[in-house]
Amino acid sequence: QVQLVESGGGLVQPGGSLRLSCKASGFAFSSYTMSWYRQIPDKGRELVATIFRTSDSINYADSVRDRFTISRDNAKNTMYLQMNSLKPEDTAKYYCVAPTIGTWGQGIQVTVSL
Repeated sequence: QVQLVESGGGLVQPGGSLRLSCKASGFAFSSYTMSWYRQIPDKGRELVATIFRTSDSINYADSVRDRFTISRDNAKNTMYLQMNSLKPEDTAKYYCVAPTIGTWGQGIQVTVSL
């Protein structure tokens, strides 16, 4: 079945870095646009970044541009989110999403705190 599994979250101090990974299975990963979303408690979901099939087009939310980098390895069916210069306001549950087919991962918590 179609599945997206996130990994790499955790607790980090402000100014630190984390790399999230999303392993895809059950569909032709290389043929689909992929995205990262995040959900902050008591707030709506935010589209963090999107990467097109061949990585030739990438979009970022203004709140993360120049700090986060989205990438993908189609040979490994995996997408990444490198997060640098993390801020407390980046604390959220992060989701890997295949928007075209409406599939979401289970989400992974990222907490930025002293």
